[in-house]
Amino acid sequence: MTTTGARVLVVDDQIDLAETLADGLADRGYDAVACSSSAEAARRLDTEPFDVLVTDLRMPEVDGMGLLAASRRAMPERPVIVMTAYGAIETAVDAIRQGAFHYLTKPFGIDELALFLGRALEDTRLRREARSLRATLVDKMGLGNLVATSAAMLEVFDVAHRLADAATPILVLGETGTGKTALARAIHAASVRSGRPFVSVNCAALPETLLESELFGHVKGAFTGATSARAGLFVEADGGTLLLDEIAEMSPALQAKLLHVLESGGVRAVGASKERSVNVRVIAATHRDLRERVHAGTFREDLLYRLDVVTIEMPALRHRRQDIPLLVERFLAEAKAKHARSPVERFSPEAMTRLAEYDWPGNVRELAHAIERVVVLGRDPEVAARDLPATITHRAPPGLPPTLEGGVLPIRDVQRRYAAWALERMGGHKGRTAEALGVDAKTLAKWLSDPRLDHTP
Repeated sequence: MTTTGARVLVVDDQIDLAETLADGLADRGYDAVACSSSAEAARRLDTEPFDVLVTDLRMPEVDGMGLLAASRRAMPERPVIVMTAYGAIETAVDAIRQGAFHYLTKPFGIDELALFLGRALEDTRLRREARSLRATLVDKMGLGNLVATSAAMLEVFDVAHRLADAATPILVLGETGTGKTALARAIHAASVRSGRPFVSVNCAALPETLLESELFGHVKGAFTGATSARAGLFVEADGGTLLLDEIAEMSPALQAKLLHVLESGGVRAVGASKERSVNVRVIAATHRDLRERVHAGTFREDLLYRLDVVTIEMPALRHRRQDIPLLVERFLAEAKAKHARSPVERFSPEAMTRLAEYDWPGNVRELAHAIERVVVLGRDPEVAARDLPATITHRAPPGLPPTLEGGVLPIRDVQRRYAAWALERMGGHKGRTAEALGVDAKTLAKWLSDPRLDHTP
């Protein structure tokens, strides 16, 4: 919003003063209207689109506080500047508490009033932009942006919606590429913290000493190379959300420090003598089995209990195949936006069948990359099955069930694949799958675990 043309209602029971102020503002590009009746001003605030109200505090009929309240009822974001005599400053301060933008003590100059009008309009513009950006963020990153119709994902969305505004930590589990980070961002965007920062760090990407400084900050001279102080990600995320991705890779020493932050809300930078209070919602994510890590002595049991207040399990893409057409549509649109010259417009029925039948070991991330590859390399409007990557178009030998693709397999691999197939048939519900297989939940989890993950760096 610019000052040029902004409508200003100037109210004072001394009409000469109101007209003088309105004329001076008109000379500076404002559409200013003078009014000596506060009752009339209250009516006009309800019916006319004024951008700013400038009002005296002491008036008959309706005083300035009454006009302030009327303005906020009609248009809460409209700034109000109050004018007062020196002896009524206490009332002016109370008006600020009630939502007025500023007060001016009589006598004052037109330039001073114009200065604060400009600031008020700029403040309103910034607030509107911030609200619009938050709405855009929710639309783009919120839970409504995650597409799915499968029972397993709808259950994830339901839990995430109910958790969005809670302050408790969340533990997000799932294979690599299932969308754990996307879910964390969506939860933040849907929460009351959406206007504050969302900060993410991969605990596996940094060595212990660097991760400690990254998370908790350091003071100048705390260690060699610390030439300046650093606040750290907990302070950066204050009021918002901090995602600790791959938390299973965090060292026991840092786990202890993290546990202290979660329990006390205080962060002590490396080399500092005092703590700093922070208000951060922590979401932790991992593809590891944290309980196995506890048994192995590499993850603190007390930290697990502190993080595991609510756990959300992201299902693998092979367990939610009915979502693949929706995801393909989404990723195709995103890839087309990035590569506008591509002729690709759609996938043939056979190509969609191949996409739906593939196991997607890299999950949603692999699907997104595959769709972008097809869009970049495609030559025709319709993608045929032959245009898909070779890993997707490879078919199992005739007569072999898909879970046994590849011929003779080790019995443990057969168990894993059959358990995954059964989980898919049961709509991703692990409890019903375990019951159908005649095993307990722990045995099913063991069968479903991919031994290759144990070697993931």
